[in-house]
Amino acid sequence: MRASASGTAARRGRPAAASREDVLAAATRRYLRGERVDVQSIAAKLGVGRTTIYRWFGTREELIGEVLPQVTKPLLERARAEARGRGAHKLVDTFDRFNRSLVAAPALRQFVEREREAAVRIITSGAGNVQRRNVEMVTEVIEAEVRAGAYDPPVEPATLGYAIVRLAEAFIFNESATGMGDSVDRLREVEAALLGATAAAAPLGGGRGTSVRRTAPARR
Repeated sequence: MRASASGTAARRGRPAAASREDVLAAATRRYLRGERVDVQSIAAKLGVGRTTIYRWFGTREELIGEVLPQVTKPLLERARAEARGRGAHKLVDTFDRFNRSLVAAPALRQFVEREREAAVRIITSGAGNVQRRNVEMVTEVIEAEVRAGAYDPPVEPATLGYAIVRLAEAFIFNESATGMGDSVDRLREVEAALLGATAAAAPLGGGRGTSVRRTAPARR
C-alpha cells in the first residue's frame, strides 16, 4: 500500500502536460514582447512536442493567426468605447481610432518589419483566421449602431464590415513596412465616404454636430 501511495504521490507531483491554450498564451507573450513566434522554442519551454503544436494549430502561420485577433480585439473595444457621436460618425471615429492604434502598436510594427511577406499574408489572406475575425468584429460594431436605430447601412452590415477591413488592409499593410501610418488620414476619408458620413477628414475625436448622410440601398 505504501508503494502504491508513493506512486500516486509521484504522479500527482508531476507537472500537467501543456494544453493548446498554454501554447497560444506562450505565443502571445512572445509576440507582445516583439520576439519571433518560434514553435521550437515554445515547444521546448512547455515540454510539448512540435508535432503536437502543429496538430493543434496546423502551421506556424496559423498559430500566429490565432494570436493576432486576441491582441487586436481589445484595441477595437477601446476605440469603440472612446468614439464620439452616433451612427455613421461614431463608426468613422471608431474605425479611425482602431486603425491608428494598429499602426502605433509596437508588436505589430515589429512583426511586419521583421517578417513582412509572411505578416501581410497572415493578416490579409481570405482563407486565414485574421481577416475572418476582423470582419466579424467590425461587423458587430456596425450592427450595434443599426440595432440602436442610429445607422441605416447602404448594404448589409456583413458586406460593409468586409469592405472596411479590406480597405484597412490595402491602406495600412500594403504600404512599405516603415510607412504603415502614412495613409491613415486618407483611409479615414475613404471609410467615411463608404459609411455615408460627411466631414470625413475631421480630426480624430472631433466633429461634434457633424451631419450624417443616410444612404439608401440602390433599387434594382
